[in-house]
Amino acid sequence: MWAQCHICGRSLERALRRLPALARFTSAQPAVANKLQMNRSLFTYRTQQQLLSASQLIRARAGQQSVRSMFIQTQDTPNPNSLKFLPGRTVLEAGGTLDFPTVATAQHSPLAKLLFRIPGVKSVFLATDFITVTKIDDEVEWKVIKAEIFATIMDFFGSGLPVVHEAAYAAAAGQVPGDSDDDDEVVAMIKELLDSRIRPTVQEDGGDIVFMGFDDGVVKLKMQGSCTSCPSSVVTLKNGVQNMLQFYVPEVVSVEQVMDEADEVAESEFKKFEDSLNKEKTKAAEEK
Repeated sequence: MWAQCHICGRSLERALRRLPALARFTSAQPAVANKLQMNRSLFTYRTQQQLLSASQLIRARAGQQSVRSMFIQTQDTPNPNSLKFLPGRTVLEAGGTLDFPTVATAQHSPLAKLLFRIPGVKSVFLATDFITVTKIDDEVEWKVIKAEIFATIMDFFGSGLPVVHEAAYAAAAGQVPGDSDDDDEVVAMIKELLDSRIRPTVQEDGGDIVFMGFDDGVVKLKMQGSCTSCPSSVVTLKNGVQNMLQFYVPEVVSVEQVMDEADEVAESEFKKFEDSLNKEKTKAAEEK
């Protein structure tokens, strides 16, 4: 009877009325007392396991519901090989932007590393509320890889993993010159114009512009995200950025795009990859 009461709860009221008699009986029967104690322990263990399983199930269902309710939008950019993905939630909690032009630079971003596993992805750019993915070339079609990018982003945000580690910001800071108290008035004004007038507009197009230096009237800028390989990036620099800087800062003579070591390596490897593909196509055409 007690095994039935402890495990399933049946006849519990009747059992409680018999507790005094049962206590006298078990005191004279140690084996029965041990059996009852084992039933109590079994009931307690099973109850704890059921509560734990229920809690895990609730959390899992909540996570699934969160992922299912996630609606990712896409936005075209001036670069036909770059697409802007807006997951409807914060991407970089600390703000700012982070550029990963190659898989080697994505070591501190679990999300970027997963996106690089998708065939055809060339670079990944992260901002506060969007992700820009750039594909290798026109031969890679968005309709082929877009679904896999959607699935990767949704699964990642459902996993609870951090988008980037703190080391990602440290690595990015080491690639560009930071603000300094030693900046003269001209450099300070250039940076202010870039941050307040130019960068917000460029970020709307899925990219970013980073100040790299000012030397002999030449402003050196680094293009990131969709701007890196954009066909209209030169026009943006000359007609947009250069004209605005020259209007407010007469000391500016021209604006030039610069590439760091990672960009040069990426371009070199990409060039080799293109050459090998062209050779294979030529060889296949000759064999036919």
